[in-house]
Amino acid sequence: MSMLGIKWKLHGNGKAVRPGEVVAPGERLAWPLTIGVGMQHVVAMFGATFLVPIITGMPPATTLFFSGIGTLLFLVITQGRVPSYLGSSFAFIAPITASQQQFGIPGALGGVVLAGAGLAVIGAIVQKFGAGWINRLMPPIVTGAIVALIGLNLAPAAKNNFDAAPVTALITLATIIVVSVLFRGIVGRLSILVGVLVGYLVAMMRGEVDYAKMDAAAWVGLPHFQTPEFHLGVVGLFVPVVLVLVAENIGHVKSVSAMTGQNLDGVSGRALMADGAATVLAGFGGGSGTTTYAENIGVMAATKVYSTAAYWVAGMFAILLSFSPKFGELIATVPAGVLGGAATMLYGMIGILGVKIWVQNKVNFSNPVNLTTAAVSLIIGIADYTWTVGDLKFTGIALGSAAALVIYHGMKAIAKARGTAAEPETEQQGLPPAAKAAINAAAKRQPKKR
Repeated sequence: MSMLGIKWKLHGNGKAVRPGEVVAPGERLAWPLTIGVGMQHVVAMFGATFLVPIITGMPPATTLFFSGIGTLLFLVITQGRVPSYLGSSFAFIAPITASQQQFGIPGALGGVVLAGAGLAVIGAIVQKFGAGWINRLMPPIVTGAIVALIGLNLAPAAKNNFDAAPVTALITLATIIVVSVLFRGIVGRLSILVGVLVGYLVAMMRGEVDYAKMDAAAWVGLPHFQTPEFHLGVVGLFVPVVLVLVAENIGHVKSVSAMTGQNLDGVSGRALMADGAATVLAGFGGGSGTTTYAENIGVMAATKVYSTAAYWVAGMFAILLSFSPKFGELIATVPAGVLGGAATMLYGMIGILGVKIWVQNKVNFSNPVNLTTAAVSLIIGIADYTWTVGDLKFTGIALGSAAALVIYHGMKAIAKARGTAAEPETEQQGLPPAAKAAINAAAKRQPKKR
C-alpha cells in the first residue's frame, strides 16, 4: 500500500493542523475533513479545467473524466510523494485549435498523444540522469519566452470571441478584474470562475445561451469517448507544448518541496512521466492534455494541507461528476461572449507568466543574447509566422520556440568563442548601480580572443 502512496498517518488528532506545522503528503486529517479539502480542490481546478474543452470544442465531461483518472495515475506513479491535481493545460489550446482546422478533433487528439509520449520520455531521462540538463537547454530566458509567446499567440482568438458579444464579454472581464482584488482567500483565487458565472447570468438575461443539447442529454451516462488519428502535420504544433509542460511540472515540484520542507528532486522525473502518461491516456480517449495545477497549490498554501489523500478524493469526485452527460452539456452552453471576456484575461495571464519567469530569475536584458532571444521569438509567436515543409506545417508557437532555443544557444556559442560576452546573463545582486556599471565597463575592457 505504501508503494502506491495510499498509506497515510493521521496528523495529530486529525481534527486540525497543529500550529506551525503542515499536513505532509504522507499524512491526512480525519476523513470528513479530508473529503472537504478534496472537494475544495475540485472547485479550485474547475474553472480552468473546463475552459480548455469549451474553447477548443472538446467534450467537457470527457476532459473532466480524464483529469480525474490522470490525477489518480499521477499519485500512483509518484508514490504519493507529490500532491497535485492534473487539469487541462492551457498550452494545448493553440495547437488543438490549429490542428482541428486541418485534421479535425481526431487529428488534434493524435497531437495530444504525441505530446504526452514526448513528455514521458523526457521524464524517464530526468529520472535517470537528473534535471540539470533541462536547465542548461532551457534557461529562464528561453522558458519565459516560450510561455509568453504561447499566451500572446492566442490574442486573436480571444478577440474573436469578445466581438461575438461585446457587452457580455466586457462584464465578464470586469468581474474577473474586480473579484481578484475585492475578495481574499479562495474566492479571490477563483476570480476567473466567478467572472464566468456572472457573465453566464448576463448571457442568460440577454438570450445568448442555448439549452437544446442539455435538455436532450441524460442525467447519467458515459462520457463521450473519441479515438485519435495521427498526422505528421501536427508534430510541429505540439512539440513546444512539451517544453512548457516540462517547465510547469519542474516548477510545481520545486514549489511543493519548498512549502513542505521535503526534498522532492528525486521524484521530478516520475512527475514528468506521470503527466506524460496521463496526457497520452487523455488523447487516446478524447480528453485534453493535462498539467499539474497551480490553482491547487494556492489551496494547499491556504489550508496548510498537502495530503495526497485529499487529491485521491478530488480525483474520484471529478470522475463521478463526469458520468452526468447533462452536467457536461450544461458546461458546454457557455456562450462566446463569456469565453471572450475570460480568455482576454486568461491568455494575457499566460503571457505574463513568461515575463514572471524572467523577473523571478533576474534575467538581464542588457545582455544582447537575452534581448535578442526574447525579441525575435515573441514577434514570431505573436504574429504567427508560418513555415510549411511538405506535410509539416510549423506555426508561430513552434517557430517562436525553435527561435528561442537556436538564437540563445547559437549566440552564446559565438560570443564565447569570440570573447564578446561582456554582460552577465542575470542581474547582479547587492551592488549599487555605480558598482554594476564599473564591473560591466571592466568586463568590456577584457582582451578579445582572435
